[in-house]
Amino acid sequence: MKKILFVASEAVPFIKTGGLADVVGSLPKCFDQEFFDVRVMIPKYLCIKEELRNQMTYVDHFYMDYLGQSRYVGILQYVHEGITFYFIDNEGYYNGSKPYGDWYNDLEKFCFFSRAALSALPVIGFQPDVVHCHDWQTALIPVLLKDRFHEGEFFQSIKSVITIHNLKFQGVWDVKTIQKFTCLPDYYFTPDKLEAYKDGNLLKGGIVYADAITTVSDTYAEEIKMPFYGEGLDGLMRARAGSLRGIVNGIDYEEFDPETDQYIEKNYNLKNFRKEKVKNKRALQQELGLSQDDKKFMIGIVSRLTDQKGLDLIQCVIDELCQDDIQLVVLGTGEERYENLFRHYAWKYQDKVSANIYYSEAMSHKVYAACDAFLMPSLFEPCGLSQLMALRYGTVPIVRETGGLKDTVEPYNEFENRGTGFSFANYNAHEMLGIIRYAKIVYYDKKREWNKIIDRAMTKDYSWKTSAMKYQELYDWLIGC
Repeated sequence: MKKILFVASEAVPFIKTGGLADVVGSLPKCFDQEFFDVRVMIPKYLCIKEELRNQMTYVDHFYMDYLGQSRYVGILQYVHEGITFYFIDNEGYYNGSKPYGDWYNDLEKFCFFSRAALSALPVIGFQPDVVHCHDWQTALIPVLLKDRFHEGEFFQSIKSVITIHNLKFQGVWDVKTIQKFTCLPDYYFTPDKLEAYKDGNLLKGGIVYADAITTVSDTYAEEIKMPFYGEGLDGLMRARAGSLRGIVNGIDYEEFDPETDQYIEKNYNLKNFRKEKVKNKRALQQELGLSQDDKKFMIGIVSRLTDQKGLDLIQCVIDELCQDDIQLVVLGTGEERYENLFRHYAWKYQDKVSANIYYSEAMSHKVYAACDAFLMPSLFEPCGLSQLMALRYGTVPIVRETGGLKDTVEPYNEFENRGTGFSFANYNAHEMLGIIRYAKIVYYDKKREWNKIIDRAMTKDYSWKTSAMKYQELYDWLIGC
C-alpha cells in the first residue's frame, strides 16, 4: 500500500476560493484504494462552516518552536467520502473571516503551516511515501524535507511533488522576511535556490527542491518554459524540464451531469439532447428576459471578469458581435470596467444580452445547459475547468489555443469530421470574432454537423478518474516500483 499525503491551503467541501480546492478535495477519492492510501492536510480555518468544524475529531496536539516562541499545533480529523482529512489548528494564524488576507500575514501563516504539517506526521503515525504539495502556500515543504527534517529517520525516504496551479502566484517578499519566516540559513538564499531577482521566492524553492513537478496541463507545462508565460521562472522550468509533467485536471462527473443536474430545467443526455437541451434555453431566455427563440445562437460566458480571461478581446468587438444574430449570457464578477461593459451592452441590446454580475452555482449550471456555445478566449489558462463543464453539457466551447484549453478542446475540422469545439491561435480580437462567426455558420447552416460536434464533446471523459491514473503512474515512478 502506497501512502500519499496531499498538503494544501484549501480543499472542498471545507474551504474554497478557486480550482485548487476542487483538485485537493476531489482527486484523492479517485485513486485505486486497494493500492493507494491518500490523505489530505489543510489548515483549520475559523471560516470553515461551523457544522463541518463541529464534526471534526481531536487527534492530538504538541508545541513547536517557531520564530522564537513555543506555538500550539492542534491536529483534528474528519473522514469525508472515505478520505481522511487532517486539520492543523492554531487560532492565532487561522482565525480570519477568509483563508487569505494580506500577503505578509499569509507568508508567515503558511510557512508555519508547512513546518507544522511535517512535524505532525510522527505524532499521527502516518509516514507517507510521497508528500504532494500544491502552489506556493506549501512550497516550503520540499525544502524542509531536504533541510532539517532530512536528519530524522522518519523523513529520509519521503519524496515530494509540487503542483503548480498558476505560476503567477509565487509567495515573494524581500529575502530578509522570507528568511525570517522560513527559519532557513543563508545557504538557501542564492539565485540557484530560494532567491529570485534579489527577493525571496517560496514557489521557486519548492520547484528547486521537489523530486517531481507537475502542472495542470501538458501545454501549460511547455508554455511556462517560455518567457511570456514563465513569470520570471522560465529558466528554472527549462532546467527542471526532466522532472516536469502536465496532468490535466478533471471535474466531478456526479456534480456536473446534465442527466441528473437538479439546477437545470430539463435533464438530458447524449441520446436525447437534440430534443431536450433546447428546453433549458427556453427557460433561461424567459428567466433573463431575452427574446424567446429556440433557434437563436446563444453564447455563454461564466468567468472571473479579468484580463487573464481574454475580456479585453471581447471588449474590442462586442458591438460588432451584438449586431450579429446571436444572444450573449454573461455570469461573473471582476474588474469594474468589464462589469460595466456588460451592463452597458445588456442595456443597449436588451433582447440579446444578459449581464449577470454576480456568481451563483445554480445559474452557472443553467448557463452550461442552456447555451449553444461557450466562449473562453483566455490570455493564459493553466488548465481551465469551465470548458470541461461545457463539453460535459454539450455546449460547444470556443477557446483560444493556450494551456489546458488547447489540450482539452479539439478544433472542428469540417473535412475530416473531427473536433469538439472551435479555437483560434493568436491573441487577436478579430481572429476571435472570425471563429465565433464560423461557429455560428455551422450552427445555423449545418445543423447535423453541429450535433455531431456535441456528440463528440459529450463522449469525452475529463473526470477525475483519468487524472488519478496519471498521478498513480507518477507516484509509482517516484517510489520506484
